[in-house]
Amino acid sequence: MNILTKWLRSYLPELPVDDRQLAEDLTLRGIAVEGEFDAACGGRLYEMDITTNRVDAMNHYGVAREAAAIYNVALKPLDAGAAVMETKPGEGFPVRIEAKDLCGRFTARVIRGVTVGASSGLIAEYFAALGQKQISAPVDVTNFGWMAMGQPTHVFDLDKIVGGIVVRRARAGEKLMLLDGTEKTLAAEDLVVADEEKALGLAGVMGGWDSRVTEGTKNILVEAAWFDQAAIRASSRRHGLHTDASHRFERGADFNAAPIGNNLVTRLVVEQSGGEVVGPLVDVVVPEIAAKTAERKAISLKVSEVRRHLGATVDGLGVGEDVVARYLSALGCEMTQTGVGEYAVKLPSWRLDLEREIDLIEEVARVYGYNRFADTLPSFAGAVVELPHVEQEATIRETLRALGFTEAVSSTFVSAEEAEEFGGGGVAIGNPLSAEAGMLRPSLAPGMATMLALNLHRDVSSVRLFEMGTVFGGSTIEVKERVGLALGATGGAVATALYKAEDALFYEVKGAIEALLAKFVGAVTFEVGELPAWIAEGRGARVLLAGEAVGVFGELSAAELQARKLRQPCVIASMDGQRLFEAVLRQPVSRELSRFQAVERDFSFVFPDAVTWAVIDAALHGVGAGLERDELRSVRPVEIFRDAKGKAVAAGSYSMLLRVVFQSNERTLTEEEIARWTEWVVAELTGLGGTQRV
Repeated sequence: MNILTKWLRSYLPELPVDDRQLAEDLTLRGIAVEGEFDAACGGRLYEMDITTNRVDAMNHYGVAREAAAIYNVALKPLDAGAAVMETKPGEGFPVRIEAKDLCGRFTARVIRGVTVGASSGLIAEYFAALGQKQISAPVDVTNFGWMAMGQPTHVFDLDKIVGGIVVRRARAGEKLMLLDGTEKTLAAEDLVVADEEKALGLAGVMGGWDSRVTEGTKNILVEAAWFDQAAIRASSRRHGLHTDASHRFERGADFNAAPIGNNLVTRLVVEQSGGEVVGPLVDVVVPEIAAKTAERKAISLKVSEVRRHLGATVDGLGVGEDVVARYLSALGCEMTQTGVGEYAVKLPSWRLDLEREIDLIEEVARVYGYNRFADTLPSFAGAVVELPHVEQEATIRETLRALGFTEAVSSTFVSAEEAEEFGGGGVAIGNPLSAEAGMLRPSLAPGMATMLALNLHRDVSSVRLFEMGTVFGGSTIEVKERVGLALGATGGAVATALYKAEDALFYEVKGAIEALLAKFVGAVTFEVGELPAWIAEGRGARVLLAGEAVGVFGELSAAELQARKLRQPCVIASMDGQRLFEAVLRQPVSRELSRFQAVERDFSFVFPDAVTWAVIDAALHGVGAGLERDELRSVRPVEIFRDAKGKAVAAGSYSMLLRVVFQSNERTLTEEEIARWTEWVVAELTGLGGTQRV
């Protein structure tokens, strides 16, 4: 919002700093000045970014209150001279609150004999400087009121009101034309300000067209009220409206500001448009709402706790009791001493964000200035206790980074479609930010797919990512959390003699999974069973560790690629990180290097497709033909070949070139030993159904 320093200084006649210093000091206290410009009325125009919890500072008087606390100067009372006495006796205007849970306070006052014209004086001057559109004096005065003190108000043409004011819920299907000329069909949950016959305005959002003030208006009813923030937010969103009034009511208005705002507007209407104030101010209060807002229970505050939390200051003096009392009093708190260094603090009605002792301590720190505290570490007398899975977690991260994967973080929320597609359903969020983020993620896979897409759409063609984070299951009644792990890769894969270019990415990710799971106790195997729909048919597998499923991986299906507008294959693995956290890590074992020469032998065999590498590897790592267990050093495939036409290698089979390494730690191997072991390898591979190629 925009703030004029000339207007601020009207509340702070003793302000000791210039506008530039004021902007810097406010920003350091969390009331951020994003930009400064020369104002047409004199002084500066601040463009301010006020956080949503500080609705009390979304006006000139609220910002002036902050400055008064910072500089310890007097703040002129907002209602000084604003109280309006009736100039003509009369009865108060009838007001009835039917929706007592949604409207806690309603004030009304009658002005008769006005002449509606253009605004003049300070209102016209300030509006010109702020770029605020002028409509007519009575309407401009209501806008001036919320910019001055934050309290939204409204003026009705009194002669258009039948009977009295009734604050009620709307009747389902009730029609109301608003000030912007649009007609709305109201829901039963909407709150309206009405008369005895019809709705006059959508409470806290926008007034109605039929009761608006025009040039022909002679009599006015001034209204200022307090409305429930949740009800106003719901109505505002339901009807697609966001106004200056709803912006403030949605965030929690000041319960005690309504009569002050009404007095201010009434006085200014009379100054601008003439007329007489007839009858007293009507102020209808719902005690139950007042108890929850303006009359909240006092908070106990200990100065010792303030000093303990905030620590040492740069000047070495610390935050004293006088400083605590002065700052909190300047912010509107009523301090009652209950003991030595102890206070009962009654909270101001305009600070609904303050609820606990720690909130008050934060206010002291904020106004004092975080930059004035010394950089010290908190004291700690205990010992660091590692989580039981810290080694597994570190191993996963270190291994994947070493394999060339970069850790990334995706959103915790996914759409309902993604939750169903990647996890078979998820946990719905009660108040989602959008339909695309309406569920807690049941898997890290959709987030990984999104991150791969973001990179590809920004011309990063080769990506290797992993993420470890929480995934959610269960229901809204009982949400269950587990640790998930996801790997993602696209582009940059290199073909080798073991696989073709179109398969390189798939086998690269498969190899990364094998390298990762090799850190844990248990055999790593893969199954080509039923896979989720997001994996392309025939291009994925289930991952097992010690016979237990720990995840799936595969290429994204054509439907997923099309939905994400991807033009190259992407391979994603979705793993159960919780299961890996519970698994036992292998312990590194060092082995003495042999001084004797190693011997390599290659074997070329044709195997049926049913013979997997796991079967071959297990068969050759047995002990046979007089081999000592450590003399067979390694067995690895060097080349795999398939013939789609079935000429060189029959269909349903594949050719594999195996390289076996023999070596002893005690002697040089003889030709007789090598020959015997070679025969044993051929026999083992033949026994598996293989045929040796010569």
